[in-house]
Amino acid sequence: MIDLVVAGTLGSLGLVSMPHTAVALPFKALLFVMVDGWRLLTEALLTSLR
Repeated sequence: MIDLVVAGTLGSLGLVSMPHTAVALPFKALLFVMVDGWRLLTEALLTSLR
């Protein structure tokens, strides 16, 4: 979803030649940290092993 928003924003600004994945990567990392991604990932792995 983040990639679509960033690609749409860059397209509307006329920055189509700029790679949208390079712009979206910091937003993805920030979102991962904000939702406590490491804890969620660890819990999911541990519960799947039980």
